[in-house]
Amino acid sequence: MKPIFAVILAAASAAVPAIADPLPSWNDTGAKARITEFVDSVTDPTSEVFVPVAERIAVFDNDGTLWAEQPIYFQMLYALDILQQKAEEDPSILTSDVLKAAAENNLEGVMAGGHEGLLEVINVSHANITPEAFKSSAHEWLTTEDHPTTGLTYAGMTYQPMLELLSYLRDEGFATYIVSGGGVDFIRAIAGDAYNIPSQQVVGSEGTTTYAVTDGVPALTKEGGITFIDDKEGKPVGIMRHIGKRPIFAAGNSDGDFAMLEWTTAGEGARFGLLLHHTDAEREFAYDREGHIGVLNRGLDEGPDRGWLIVDMAEDWSRIWSSN
Repeated sequence: MKPIFAVILAAASAAVPAIADPLPSWNDTGAKARITEFVDSVTDPTSEVFVPVAERIAVFDNDGTLWAEQPIYFQMLYALDILQQKAEEDPSILTSDVLKAAAENNLEGVMAGGHEGLLEVINVSHANITPEAFKSSAHEWLTTEDHPTTGLTYAGMTYQPMLELLSYLRDEGFATYIVSGGGVDFIRAIAGDAYNIPSQQVVGSEGTTTYAVTDGVPALTKEGGITFIDDKEGKPVGIMRHIGKRPIFAAGNSDGDFAMLEWTTAGEGARFGLLLHHTDAEREFAYDREGHIGVLNRGLDEGPDRGWLIVDMAEDWSRIWSSN
């Protein structure tokens, strides 16, 4: 017969539910431990590095950090589709070699045009439309069109471990923001559904938008062009313009995010920098130092010495996609 205290302890243990793992798609590696240790330290009122809720700001790059970015940024694929639809209705819009290449789905020809060529495609595909209509179009495309290699919808190619990280941080009193080189309206079209992040917490590159009253009806119109590029050194600028505070947590995946992590972790008190390293060719894509997208050189070379966490996708994640 068991001693009475053993029976009592067993009953008490059975009555206390196990604490749910906030990051179930993260393997039990050092990466997961570092994240939870940091969060525990800044949210514990007795900790020397406790951070008040108002200062718990976390910023995340989007392309390659929250969802995939291969073979090319999803927004560019969307732009090509829209341009091709417009060209079918009116071939006269194809006024340059870059636009003709875009209409033929010739990515090499588009990329050969450099920044100016990409801007031509954006000007045709993203202009003369209200922000509301644009976001509706982008949302439909992201949720219905399939990626060329995975067969998943583009909206379904968010990373489940990163969704868990966003949710975990919010549960611990963090405000989560997207800070992306992508177009702000494009990301806002899906941010609520995909990440549970409201439009006002999305910082991105911006184009020209005008206001006019026509027949008594006030309206905004996207006019194309680029007025602010939220990439590289532009990311800290965009954060201060839109958020007004230095974050304490920053996550990215490429050297385009270096300045954001550098500025975030240079602040006083506890800070966290995270770089996602794409090492999983079997389940996703493997790339880093070379390529046309998501190049990661300086981050790999300097990140560890700066105390940044380099997340190895193949080693640290048990699951990739949110949709399967």
